[in-house]
Amino acid sequence: MPWLNLLIITVIVTGLVVGLFLFLRKSPNAEVGDQDADADHLNIESITEFVTEVTNDYVNTNLLDLGLSLEEYERRKEDLAVLNTSLNKCNSGSIEDKNYVKEFIHDILSRNYGITERNINQILPFHDEHLLTDQDKFEILLYQYKQEHGTNGLSKLIETYDLARLKRVIENGQTPSYIITGEEIQEIYLQENPQLSFEDKFHIIVQRVYQRYKGFGPIDEIRDQTIDGVSGGVSGIPVNMNTVEHEIDMMNSMHERVPLAYESIWMFYRGKSVHLSFLSFGSELELRRVCQNVYKHGNPGQLSEAKAFIVNDMHDGSRVVVVRPPFAESWAFFIRKFDLPNLKIDRLLAADRVKNAHIVMQYLDFLMKGEQITAVTGEQGSGKTTLMMALVKSIYGMFPLRIQEMAFELHLRRLYPLRNILTFRETDKITGQEGMDVSKKTDGSVSIAGEVATDAVAAWIIQMAQVASRFTIFSHHAKTIRDLIESLRNSLLKTGTFSDERSAEEQVAKVINFDVHLEKEQNGTRYIERITECVLLEQDSIQFSKIADDLKENKIDHHKAMALGQLYYYETKTSKPWKANNIIEYKNGGYVPVNRPTAKKVEFMASKMTKEDAEAFRAFLDKYWGPEAA
Repeated sequence: MPWLNLLIITVIVTGLVVGLFLFLRKSPNAEVGDQDADADHLNIESITEFVTEVTNDYVNTNLLDLGLSLEEYERRKEDLAVLNTSLNKCNSGSIEDKNYVKEFIHDILSRNYGITERNINQILPFHDEHLLTDQDKFEILLYQYKQEHGTNGLSKLIETYDLARLKRVIENGQTPSYIITGEEIQEIYLQENPQLSFEDKFHIIVQRVYQRYKGFGPIDEIRDQTIDGVSGGVSGIPVNMNTVEHEIDMMNSMHERVPLAYESIWMFYRGKSVHLSFLSFGSELELRRVCQNVYKHGNPGQLSEAKAFIVNDMHDGSRVVVVRPPFAESWAFFIRKFDLPNLKIDRLLAADRVKNAHIVMQYLDFLMKGEQITAVTGEQGSGKTTLMMALVKSIYGMFPLRIQEMAFELHLRRLYPLRNILTFRETDKITGQEGMDVSKKTDGSVSIAGEVATDAVAAWIIQMAQVASRFTIFSHHAKTIRDLIESLRNSLLKTGTFSDERSAEEQVAKVINFDVHLEKEQNGTRYIERITECVLLEQDSIQFSKIADDLKENKIDHHKAMALGQLYYYETKTSKPWKANNIIEYKNGGYVPVNRPTAKKVEFMASKMTKEDAEAFRAFLDKYWGPEAA
């Protein structure tokens, strides 16, 4: 029948038109979240390659070729600018940019990759703990603790299970060390038995992709936690190290398997160096990738064989040091973090657990108010930089501060943004000495040196403390006040500032007022071992006058006068022109007042303080050291 044929034709044509319309409407980026991805591509490597390719295509798109409206063009242009900025800054320590890139990756995968509840366990076997690696389990645990405790998540995990305790598991159990093993992570995972939603699993996969694409591999989330620092490539056998047969046999007898350098990840936690033995970069190439990216903040130059180390800072104020062959035996990096938001002396000194901590904190406060040239000494990791950052709070706010550092570490303008502070650092073309010379001309009242590490800087510190500022604070690695003064004395001699050893030492003793020495115990506990006053001894000419008078009055003969004179001269030239006066010492788990500072020092300090502070200072001394002797 003609009408029936016409109806059939009309239905077919309509169906074709509707189908064509729907096909043409479908965007190249249409969501396919309800479609399962190809099983061959359900792994982190393939997903990372996909994200890299899509991101590169997106940022390299010529917007003019898309035929966008003006409004849409401007919006896409702004989005591209933000994404490009975040891609460049996300691996410099900027948490905001890192989160932005992760959100972009999340959007790409949720729209285009076809990851569903049915197949997500094929990417990482969340459903079977026996198939999860130690790294998988750790990252799942850290994700859950981070959800509840934020940047304190790792600390909470460590403290909950006492993971940072001293153990004997290396070298056949003969050597104590701080180490967290894979067995411990497995036991914790079994106890915690994490229950993850689909979205939780998706976020964990996004993080794993990000850390391989733009992040710092297995240390990426660890670096962002509230810890003291993290390093890699500092243990294990370098890949290119030549070993002879008997060395291999010896190493095999000490270990079940000889670890390689790229399997080395260490964490600096509350003063302890803790080996995360269950983590690995997986390959030498991945360790090199992290080393070549972690220092890039601020474009400090290129790491190369000619320039085989770089010291720099990161966006969040962390200090980063990267080394490579031939300068070092393997690629390695060291990230040192400073807990700026919680920077207080009482936290550094564990004032809630140490007896009489308030005494040492008050005395440090008066040292700064009394404008005392102070050396902060101690080994690496003892807290010198942190203490110096906290001491600035006690300096009167009207004084401009000028700081000289090798790399930006003190970050005093972040801590004290309303103060007059300017920091200089060394560059490839500007030495520390030149930087200090410039700082003389910048109206500074207080000079701070991040670390006195060279003879030139040491000599300059002594000169500066004499004439260029009201007072100076600096750090040094000396173990005793004698080591400190002799080291500075030798620097004056080496630079030609002085030629006579005794005169140089006398000059140093005249300049240095106090030494605050920090110590760190094996368990990571940090404390101030002592606060020592350097007392300059005046030359005793009274004895020579008495000998001369006795000679005139014939009380002694000429030969005896000559002998006594030579003896006193010898004693003057061979004895130290200074003496150490310990003011406070750390004994039996607490701080003990020992010797009252000299009367001359007390008067000088009080003269530099406000009237109220001077009265409080004298009352403080009388309370803990007793009234000054008449």
